[in-house]
Amino acid sequence: MAFQEKDLRLIRKEFEDKTEKNPARIRLGNHFVDDFIFEDHEAADIPINALRVIFNIISIISSEQFRPEDRPKQLSLFDKEFETENNIFASMKIRNNKISPSGSTKQVVDAYEFLAKFKMSWYKSVNSNGKEIKTFGGLISTPSYDHRGYTSFLISSYWLKKLMVIPEYNYVLYNLVYNIRNNKHIIFAIWLSKLPANGTAVKLSTLNKKFGLNYKTANDFCFKFLKPARLSLHQYNNLSFSYRYKGDSIFIFPYHTKISTDIDLSVKNTGQPEITRRLRYFRKRYGLQENEMVQFNYQYRNIAQTRELIEKAFREFIRSNRSMGIKSTSFQGKAFLIEIQEIIIRLYRNTRTGNLLPNGYPVII
Repeated sequence: MAFQEKDLRLIRKEFEDKTEKNPARIRLGNHFVDDFIFEDHEAADIPINALRVIFNIISIISSEQFRPEDRPKQLSLFDKEFETENNIFASMKIRNNKISPSGSTKQVVDAYEFLAKFKMSWYKSVNSNGKEIKTFGGLISTPSYDHRGYTSFLISSYWLKKLMVIPEYNYVLYNLVYNIRNNKHIIFAIWLSKLPANGTAVKLSTLNKKFGLNYKTANDFCFKFLKPARLSLHQYNNLSFSYRYKGDSIFIFPYHTKISTDIDLSVKNTGQPEITRRLRYFRKRYGLQENEMVQFNYQYRNIAQTRELIEKAFREFIRSNRSMGIKSTSFQGKAFLIEIQEIIIRLYRNTRTGNLLPNGYPVII
């Protein structure tokens, strides 16, 4: 690829931070989090001011984020706007005082320099017509510091898609990057938001590797890293956690805090009695244990499109078993969920969205 092609950048859209009011929370797409922050299951050591840039990028584009299941036409519009030629970008401006509230020019410059260099490479994606699109750069390119109070930069179509097209996402409080000074605590909070409600067990060596730490014992990890992180999150986040360890295994259990925000974290009540009855039916008929129901329950209860897909998969499950003379109840517990998950994946990948985002299917196990 000729070097000159790197410099040929096409600007298709402009974003600007025009509002004085900051959001209570932002939506972090799982594809972006996995690829940019936790690539190969290790967390990048992203400085606090660079995290502020990321949070503000997401805040600015938040009104244009979408789940392709909800707005499939929006995905086509995105493709037509950003994925027809190589090296297409959007331009963006962010107030400098949102990156460095203290007014430090060095902090602002260092933050953008980090993001311009971090993961700088050629990236490839395939648009809806099957054409391969290439983009060169990091998350941002060509940052320009403006002494009038803004920094402008470009953001590639590759990363913009991961930020805007969010088949799966988690909410994170916007003010985390201003209330918590330790960048690893914020990155841990992002990881925590992805955990199942019933928690997880992780080896000390895995956690050390994931967060770039080097604690010798699980006791040290818990009391030198997890304890202060928990204090930070309990004070400033809507999600904190408890923990314990046994040998070199560390058990982490997320829970919602009583933090006062204007966020409505409650589940909408529309149709909930019928949904509850249906979940009770699945649990009783297919012998699902409480720990096996956590992810299935969340997806079925809270996401209407996923609920419809589960019901479609269940009908296919019943039809297929009848055609083979097999009782559906011969699949109990996790075996039942595995069967439904496999059908969900197959049904999802037969859709247009599934062709464009083959790994965007809902996970129920």
